Formats: sequence, C-alpha cells, structure tokens
Amino acid sequence: MIWTRLSALVVKELLAAFRDPKARVALIAPPLIQLVLFAFAATMEVTNVPVGVVNQDWGAQSAQLISRFERASAFSEIRRYASESEARAAVDRQEVMAVVQIDQEFSRKMAAGETPSVLLVLDGRKSNSAQLVNSYLTTIITQFGTDSLAGSAQDPASALVDRSWYNPNREYRNAMVPILIATLPMTMVLMIVGMSVARERELGTFEQLLVSPLQPFEIIIGKAVPGMIIGMAQCAVLALIVIVLFGIPLLGSPLALFFSLFVFLIAVIGIALFISSLVSTQQQAMMGIMVVMMPAMMLSGFSSPVQNMPDWLQPVSLMNPLTHILVIVRGLFLRDMPIWLVAQRIWPMALVAVATMSAATWMFRRTIQ
Repeated sequence: MIWTRLSALVVKELLAAFRDPKARVALIAPPLIQLVLFAFAATMEVTNVPVGVVNQDWGAQSAQLISRFERASAFSEIRRYASESEARAAVDRQEVMAVVQIDQEFSRKMAAGETPSVLLVLDGRKSNSAQLVNSYLTTIITQFGTDSLAGSAQDPASALVDRSWYNPNREYRNAMVPILIATLPMTMVLMIVGMSVARERELGTFEQLLVSPLQPFEIIIGKAVPGMIIGMAQCAVLALIVIVLFGIPLLGSPLALFFSLFVFLIAVIGIALFISSLVSTQQQAMMGIMVVMMPAMMLSGFSSPVQNMPDWLQPVSLMNPLTHILVIVRGLFLRDMPIWLVAQRIWPMALVAVATMSAATWMFRRTIQ
C-alpha cells in the first residue's frame, strides 16, 4: 500500500515538473549552456596578454631578454614604449596588463657578473591575472639570469625541467570542466525540490497532502525522488559530454563516481526540503535557495582552494557537501582516486543528508500536528 501512495506522489511531482514545455526546456538547456560557458569563457588561465616594455639599455643582453618575452605563449604582443610615463599611461588605459622596465645599466651589469634591476609595473585592478603575469615574467627573467651566469643566454649550461602530475599539460579545462558534473545539477535540484512545497502552498494543494493517508516521511520521499531522478539524469548526460566531447577521460571507477553523486544529491535534496519546509511562498523559497547556494559555491573550493581560506572558515567548508564532491570528482577524473579516499569524503555528505532529511521530516510532522 505504501508503494502505491509513494508512486502516485512521485508521478504527480514528475508531471508537475514536465507538464509545461518551457519547464522541460529549462531542465535541459541551461545546464548545457552553462557547461559550454564555464568550459570556454570562465577560465582563470592568463593567455593572449599584451605586455609593455621600456628598454632603456638597448644592449645585446636586454634584446635577448625581450626576445624571450616574445616567444612566451602567454603573451600575445610585446609593445615597446619610449618612456616610463608613456608605459604607465598605457597601463592606465588598460592597453597592457604589465610593463617591464629595463635599466640602462642592464647589459653592462650582466657582462660584469653583477645583478641588474628590472622593474615590473602591474595593473592591480585585475589582481588575480596580474599575479599570474607577474609569476610568468619573474620566471622568464630569473631563468634568463641563471642561463647567462652559467655561460651563455643562448646555450645554457643547465636547464630546469618541471613535471606536472595528473594534468601534464596543466590545462585549466581538465580541472574545471569535470566538477560541473556536480555543481550544475546541484543548482537545478535545489530549485526543483526547494520550490515544490512552496508551490503547493500557493496553489492550496499542500493541505490536501496533509489530510491524505501519506505520512510525513512519505511526503519527504515523494518530494525527493523526482529531484533525484532529474539530478542523476543530468549528471549522467554531463559526464557523457565531458568524456566524449571534451575528451577528458574518467580514470577512476564510474561506480564510485555515480554513488558519490547519489549521496551528494541526497544531501542537496535534504537542504532543499528543509528550506521549503520553512517558507510559505515560491519567492521566499527562491531567496532561501540563493542564500544557501552562493556561500556553498564560495566555500566549496570551486574557484579558490579551501586551504587558502582563513583557519576559522575551513571547518565551516567541511560541512558543505559540495566541498567533498568536488574533491571526489576531480580525484576520479584526474588521478584514479582510491576507493578508501572516496569513502572518506562520502560519509560527511551522508551525515549532512541524514541531518537535513530528519530536520525536514520533523518540520512536516510539526505542520501536521
């Protein structure tokens, strides 16, 4: 009998989600559009950056250093300026992100084995990009000095060889795109489940659920299952696109990936149901979802590592299920993450799921009473 009641409620929720043609499009189009935008537009790599040079030396050593800037793939153009004031004006107009000023004693000091000075002027309005450009320029200048002291700037006696594990080409897309398999469905599931109860209250049908034979936990399950079905379907489609179209291989276990996503979506659904149990209108539900979603994204390590956060904030990020699923997805895609490490990240999400589902059930039971 319980399965009959649950199946009827699940079918009703699925029909409510898919009845409107615009709603069907909204479930499919936005995740695909966001996947493309995040893959190609939302990148933190610094490429095609114009850099200015003020060369007050005009010796052989400074010409060799500038040629290294011109060969760097991160810089689209090396613009030469006659004076420091002209270069600074170019930075003010955002024509260049950085200016390298070479002292007039540069070649003489290099020939004498002394340490010359090179001034870097950076556009601090783009702090993150400026730091990356500063790192690129500093690396080139330091390597040039090392090669020159070793004997010849053209034929260095030794070379520094680096090796990147798990992402040999250091492509930002390989680290960014896989985590969208979790983040994009999370947004959609929060919206669908979080607004379901509020919609019922606005339409006046929620009271019919309360007087029906359904128990509070059955209402919770009936509201959660459609969100789980939609969320897992989106995860599967996005994973297929990431692997086939973007060519990013899944090195770990597919079973571990989808089981982790399943636990993660339960936690997300629990949060959405708890929000919906507190609000009365869809507008309030939308505001509650936004209040939860933005901090969850910021605390998850999506855009900046959790280790870079203040010490008092890092324990808060561990209560965020998105933090753990991002580690799992990156680990399974990039380095074949062992199952025991995956399990260490699954149980915190399971705790969040149990806590939020229990709280939502209690809130519904109190509403009935």
